[in-house]
Amino acid sequence: MSFLTLARSSIRQAFSPCLARGYAAKSSNPERIPNISTKDTSATEEKTLSSCPPGTILEGLNYLKGQPPVIALPDEEYPSWLWDLLKPKVYEDDGPGGKAEKKRLRKENQQRIKDQNFMKTQ
Repeated sequence: MSFLTLARSSIRQAFSPCLARGYAAKSSNPERIPNISTKDTSATEEKTLSSCPPGTILEGLNYLKGQPPVIALPDEEYPSWLWDLLKPKVYEDDGPGGKAEKKRLRKENQQRIKDQNFMKTQ
């Protein structure tokens, strides 16, 4: 082992604890979780947009150590554009050579290529 290799490895070992990141441990302390009041839904039943009720602890989102747990908020506290992200884009038909036709032709071509590649394996 050369002197340069030995020096590099000792420097890496000396600074590796500073550069390493660790994942957060699951919180077992229930008093750290803030109390989020749920609104009364007995009077009017509204359509729920999110998949989890307010106050739910979202596991796996806080990956840094020492951070408080991530808690789901009521749907009104999220921006309105958030609920439109998963809706498919609708392109207006702007004639031949337009964006809608280009998207349609590209999708058809990709499917044709997939079908051809599948038939080659048979």
